[in-house]
Amino acid sequence: MKPNRGRVAALLFALLSAVLCAEDFDFTIHSSTLTPHEKEPVLLSIDINQTNPEPILLFLFDINKSKNYRVEQINAIHDNTLHHAKEHYLYLLFPLKTGTMEVNFSLTKRVTNDDKVRYFFSGDRDDFKKLETTDSNIPVAPLKLQVKPLPKGTQLIGNFKLDYLFKPKKVEAYEPVSLRITIEGDGYPPLLGQIYPKQKGVSIFASKPVLTRHVDEHTVHYKAVYDLALASGKSFETAPVALQAFDPKTHKRYALTIPSEHIVVTQTDVTKLVDKTDTPPPLQTDWKPLGSLLGYLLAFAAGFLSAWLLKRHRKTKTKANPLAARIDESRDKKQLLQLLMAEDAQRFAPVIDRLEADLYGRENHPLKQLKQEAKELLT
Repeated sequence: MKPNRGRVAALLFALLSAVLCAEDFDFTIHSSTLTPHEKEPVLLSIDINQTNPEPILLFLFDINKSKNYRVEQINAIHDNTLHHAKEHYLYLLFPLKTGTMEVNFSLTKRVTNDDKVRYFFSGDRDDFKKLETTDSNIPVAPLKLQVKPLPKGTQLIGNFKLDYLFKPKKVEAYEPVSLRITIEGDGYPPLLGQIYPKQKGVSIFASKPVLTRHVDEHTVHYKAVYDLALASGKSFETAPVALQAFDPKTHKRYALTIPSEHIVVTQTDVTKLVDKTDTPPPLQTDWKPLGSLLGYLLAFAAGFLSAWLLKRHRKTKTKANPLAARIDESRDKKQLLQLLMAEDAQRFAPVIDRLEADLYGRENHPLKQLKQEAKELLT
């Protein structure tokens, strides 16, 4: 049987392409696991290292978006040394479905030379010059994950702890009792639709949970704060809470609990409401419970106002930073790119990525927006 010439030619072309890529650079992907549970954070480490010093290489890398997973970039290091380019990325990927899953990537290799780079940097604001490159999309094999299902009833995925506070535990009728629940740890963001169960005879008010994140070298640390208020006309026992959690690293189930608390609700003295004379005093309304509830609602509003003022303060603080002034003074994207790379390429990596994408012709972000993003990274 004669070999199929077309298939043989295609195989030879594929082998040749692999050899050429191998001569120019190395590309490696490392996954912390290939068999995660649903919503378990998977650490992806990607390295691109130029091995052929002859050309000047630039790289554009990204993880393709998909409804099957959620991705957070936690680190990026760009070394754009001419002829010796290096790229290092760290991502956390959260699988959102079970079964076999493919994670796809996009990688573009951009080739230029010293003359074109000198020509590119010889321009100014009034004579913008585009860096000329020869671009080629490099096929990258997808990462295949076998995603396992979570134990039935799991609400939190990761290693978390829970703190809570009821205050006060003795109130007047319909005066609200505040309940603050804090969930903190590593794993999938601990956001729940309903954290406290409905309770007969108790009115429950809840604000939207506040989620904060802290990124370190290998993970994202989350903290979710839930603020609620409970109000009733008579004493009651709070409903116990048991959140079912699962730690994929230890393969163990555990529960985060809030035990029942006794809330004492005092009633208005009825003797004060009984007429003792023929001419009773003018009818008065006890506004205290309503005032307490209004005060609680105002406290919620104050929380939002505090967050807004904090954001405004950060912006003001950013403007006072000397580097912020230099960012504002950048005349164009090229000058801004040079400034950020010279100051701290790792800190400004997200903005540097956008600037390079703009200057090399892939995208077009407003300069004002890029400056603002850079200044926000100063805080």
